[in-house]
Amino acid sequence: MGKRWTYRKRLEVLKETKSLHTKIKRKIEGDRDTDDWGQIPAPDFIFKPETDLPEGRIMGPLCCAKNFRKLLGQMPVYVNKYSSMLGGYTDVFFKYVTQWDPEEYWTELAPAQKKYNIICGIGNSHHFSVDYKIGFRYGFKGLLQKIRHYRALNSSPVTPDFYDALEEVVLGIQEWISRHINEARRMMEFEEDSELKQFLCEQIEVNERILNDPPQTFREACQWIVWYQMAARCYNGSGALGSIDQLLLPFYTKDKKSGILTDEEAIFHIACLNLTDPQYMQIGGLDKHGRDATNPLSFLVLEAIHRLKLTANLAVGVHDQLNEELFDNAVKMLFEDRNGNPRFFSATNIINDYAKNGIPMDDCLELSQTGCHWFSIPGKEYSFCDVIKVNFAAILNVAFNEMMADTNANPSLDKLWLKFVEHLKTAIYVVARGIDIHMENKHRFFPELVLDLLCYDTLEKGEDASHGALKYNFICVDGAALATAADSFAAIETRIENEKRISFKELKFLLDTNFVGNESKRMMMMNVPGYGRGNTCGDKWAVKIVNIFCETVREKSTPNGWNMIPGLFSWASTIPMGKEVDATPNGRKAKEPISFGANPDPGEMKGGGLNPISISQAVAMVQPGYGNTAPLQLDVDPGILYDGHDGLSKFKELIRGHFKQGGTLINVNVLDKKQIEEAYLDKEKYPDLIVRVTGFSAYFASLSDEFRKLVYNRIVSMDE
Repeated sequence: MGKRWTYRKRLEVLKETKSLHTKIKRKIEGDRDTDDWGQIPAPDFIFKPETDLPEGRIMGPLCCAKNFRKLLGQMPVYVNKYSSMLGGYTDVFFKYVTQWDPEEYWTELAPAQKKYNIICGIGNSHHFSVDYKIGFRYGFKGLLQKIRHYRALNSSPVTPDFYDALEEVVLGIQEWISRHINEARRMMEFEEDSELKQFLCEQIEVNERILNDPPQTFREACQWIVWYQMAARCYNGSGALGSIDQLLLPFYTKDKKSGILTDEEAIFHIACLNLTDPQYMQIGGLDKHGRDATNPLSFLVLEAIHRLKLTANLAVGVHDQLNEELFDNAVKMLFEDRNGNPRFFSATNIINDYAKNGIPMDDCLELSQTGCHWFSIPGKEYSFCDVIKVNFAAILNVAFNEMMADTNANPSLDKLWLKFVEHLKTAIYVVARGIDIHMENKHRFFPELVLDLLCYDTLEKGEDASHGALKYNFICVDGAALATAADSFAAIETRIENEKRISFKELKFLLDTNFVGNESKRMMMMNVPGYGRGNTCGDKWAVKIVNIFCETVREKSTPNGWNMIPGLFSWASTIPMGKEVDATPNGRKAKEPISFGANPDPGEMKGGGLNPISISQAVAMVQPGYGNTAPLQLDVDPGILYDGHDGLSKFKELIRGHFKQGGTLINVNVLDKKQIEEAYLDKEKYPDLIVRVTGFSAYFASLSDEFRKLVYNRIVSMDE
């Protein structure tokens, strides 16, 4: 390393570039209520797909693959001479792909999906994970040879044009890499700074080797991941790194032993990898033998994310034998960096819960973080997580209105519950039929081509991952609006059944008129001991709703035999799902957001305030218990639980306490209330402020006004 361009100085330049790119994208794209992605802004780039299909449609394996290859061949190349990783992506392919035609495929389900406000997931992509070890074994050239080998063996693949499409994808990636190598070579010719010239030379050498051959060094492995994850993100928005400290450990150990890698260099490579795209990854947890997986690389990954202090999606796997130093460093980083990193998950609970689905423990031990709230077995499982949402609030409203329309029977809480259960079961059956439609047709329209490359049995069978090719197919179904529904039942039981302060007929009028002119009665319905306040009526109903939901999801498979796993999560759908739901008995007005995930609703008008302990206990008691998590979202002020060493111990105790009670995943925002209030009033005052919105982190200024308000309300409502 030269004297001027140290790794830390190079990283500062890269961070400045990232900040600039974020500001440009915010100006071009406007509000963004999803993950922060690493694409490079290219406002003048225009891609024109080619297709012979009617109406210019892009669909089918070969049509998608050819156009994806074309996009990779036309996107502007991106070479940053300060980085150790070559490349960048400037566009995404999936926005050009034609959506399925609902008139042809699921018209009969549409009325029920709308009635219950179901997010059906039909036609969605990815939401499962790949095994990078396959890529490390074959390299891009080896994958191409593997495709051709099995194409020769399977003259009639399950998915037509499957092998031809895969070949197009790999050739497109190789050509993409070559274009970047050529640009780096061109830049090198004109670079006058000898150190920067050397950095470009190193980029060229590394990428020339991995263009065809499997990666051999730590840097080559990181660069191979970069190309693959950028291709996956560009193709259909997918990609996750899994247990990165275990995945890269063999390369790290080998290079350290041979003396060609320092820890500072390893930190820099990991930081550059994350800058390319902030994918989900984890450290710690359990290894394949069920022992603590912490290794020297775990600390370096944590340090890399700490030095970046940018958007990232790093999680730490917690269990009884977790290395305490790693745990300490992770919690310190969370409070020092204040950007929602890292997250914490219970390795033990998730693995044991997953095993309840009949999955052997050896495979369960391979589970890794793949998204906002979900985990999957790399390369072996099609889990389709975080896509399907069942809105409890909408189902409650349907049940209530149906009960009130029956003039031959007096309304009651018991009748309402029976109707709620009846409609919940109908809604889940509608979801199950939608899953069958997805599994029958997804491979025909927009197959998982990039992810297929690093899965087991896809190439061997000639079948897309979405069509049952993988060893396990457990389709996740999430319940949403838990607190809204639980507090509504609690309000009815308290105000109508027990206190008789209001009648069902009057409640019907209040809901139909959206509480207009009746604010005092709305406050009365809101001010009932709600879910999350400890041994309350709302707690009872929350548990009851979750139990019947999980029981119904797990009762039987879909009509075509696909397994379903229950979870609790609303993702960024809290606002749009709320817009489709009329006023609810808990005092929520029509079109307002539904409650967030498995968390209790904030606010004093629920029979008491909330604090981290009470929220933790509440979310722990509603865990579905089958491996699809119900995350705990904590939004805390830096002074609430953290004050030096004692604060560190307290917060670790809170994490372990939640997991001992059955919790699975914890997302945390550590934000000063005054700062978040100022940023809420003027989003440009803190343009680089990062928050963990749900399972993902994002720039607060990039969120829509509605979503910034949602995050703001969560934080300012916390008791100190």
